[in-house]
Formats: sequence, structure tokens, C-alpha cells
Amino acid sequence: MRGIELTPEIPVSEVADLASQAEAAGFDAVFASCHYNNRDPFVALDRIAASTEDVQLGPGVANPYDTHPVKLASQVATVDEVSDGRAILGLGAGDASTLRNLGVERDRPLRRVLETMKVSQDLWAGERVDHDGTFVARDAGLNYEVGEVPVYVGAQGPHMLRMAGKHADGVLVNASHERDLAWAADRIAEGEADRVVSGEPDVAAFASVSIAEDAAAALEAARPPVAFIAAGAAPPVLERHGIDAERASDIGEAIEAGEFSAAFEKVSERMLTAFCIAGDPEDVAEQLAAVGEHVDSVVAASPLGPNREKAVSLLADAFDAAGV
Repeated sequence: MRGIELTPEIPVSEVADLASQAEAAGFDAVFASCHYNNRDPFVALDRIAASTEDVQLGPGVANPYDTHPVKLASQVATVDEVSDGRAILGLGAGDASTLRNLGVERDRPLRRVLETMKVSQDLWAGERVDHDGTFVARDAGLNYEVGEVPVYVGAQGPHMLRMAGKHADGVLVNASHERDLAWAADRIAEGEADRVVSGEPDVAAFASVSIAEDAAAALEAARPPVAFIAAGAAPPVLERHGIDAERASDIGEAIEAGEFSAAFEKVSERMLTAFCIAGDPEDVAEQLAAVGEHVDSVVAASPLGPNREKAVSLLADAFDAAGV
């Protein structure tokens, strides 16, 4: 899969135009990012479905905290219907600091994601569901038919990676550096050893990418997403790249307080290298090739670059040059 993430921080009509451009450029999956402070991803996905013909599409990634899991299953099923069977569910635990802004505690994330996946699959299969776990559903069901929808679990930590390897159709590994992806591939393989569903999972790097003809401009555009990634990175990940944990914590506190400019300014060069594929087309192609050694697929995630329209075509060329 050659995928791209589009963020509805711009009007959904523009998101749909970018998706159409991405399809024409050779991408075969489009994810709409899910953050409460952006436009609704499912409205965006409806517009994307109308403006494309073949690409798979879905939320990337939705969390089962700010939306009830049964409701989320129905939303994704509706996307599948309007797109003539092209839906894909990107499902993850969500960003802890963002959820705290909504007064939501991210309790038992691995169980919540796993239960959401299994309940969704039962609902899509036409079953009525009674569930009492990290969430409650009583005699829940969908009153319309749904086809099979692949579920890709967004993961970074060892336990979520293993769970995805054991249960999911695919894994969206939240990493951009070959060192992290090599480590993640080993954890997924550990889960695969106890796999309970048929087929092998598609392992995809869900990598923050920023590309421009001017490498410095691409790096500058990468600061906002890298700030969020650094703030949420686990201590072993920070240690793996020699990143100052206190500085990462300061970034997280600034984000939680809504002081985004201050957070972005604290992003270090080492963080940019560790948490984003960024630079001019030649730089990006080289980094994509390195990443491709450890995964089956790559999704180019936010920010894409300082100019989204140019970034889509530059990225397509970089993917071709990298052979991924």
C-alpha cells in the first residue's frame, strides 16, 4: 500500500481535491486524520469517496474514546457504503494529551482498541452484540448490510504492536525512522507467532513526511507534527534517539496548555531527524528507501510539506525513486 494522510485543517472540499490528485499520482489509500479541533473526518471521507474511484479510504486514525465504539463502527460502515466497498479503518488509542482536553482519560488503551476492533467486526458481519468490557453495548446492531472492512491498528508501543500482529489486518506503525521501524517489526512478528486470524498483517510505516524543493522549508514545516510526536513518545523511544526527555515533556506541557508556538520552537534538530522524513525530493527518496527495508507499506502522514499540492506530486516521484 502506498498511502497518504490528509488533514481536514483545510476545508473538506480542498481535502477532496487533494485526494483526487493523490489518486491520479498513484497513491492507493487515503486516510483522513481525526482531531476534534479540525473539521469532521467523516464528512471529509464522504467528499473523498465522491471525488475518487479506486483508492481505499478511512479515518487515520480514529480512537474509541471520543466516539462510542459502536457508533464508530457504524460511521466506518457508512463510509464503506458510500465508497462502494473501499473503506479501511485506521484505529488507535488516540493522543492522551488531546483527549485530556476533552476530559477523557485514556484508560486501558490496548483492551479498548482490541475490543473495538472485535465488536466492529461482529457488527459488520450482521451480528447483534452484547459487550461489557472497557465499554458497554447491549443488544447493539446495525440495520443495514456491511461488507468486510480491513482494520489497521495504529501502534507504537510493544504491547499494541504485538496485539496488532496477532489480531489486525494491518498495522500503522507510528514511526518515521528505520531504527524504530526495525524494532517495531520484531514486536509485530512476536504477535504474529500467536496469530488468531487468517493471513499476514500488512505492516505500514505511518510516517510524518515533509517534502519541498527547498529542504530547509520542508524541515520548518515539520515542526508542528514532530512536536506532537515528541511529546507523546515513550521514554525508550526518546532514549533510542538520544533525545532529552525533559525537553519532550516541556513540549507536551506547552501543547496541553494550548501554547503551540512555544511547543514548536522547542523542537530540536534531533527530534526532526528521529520523528519525520523531511527534506528535498532526493533526501526524502533516500529516507523512504531506508524505511521500506522494514515494512510492507508506507503512508505519508502530516504535514506533507509547506505546499500540500506540490507535496503530493513530489511525494509520488519520491516514492517511485525509492521503490516503495
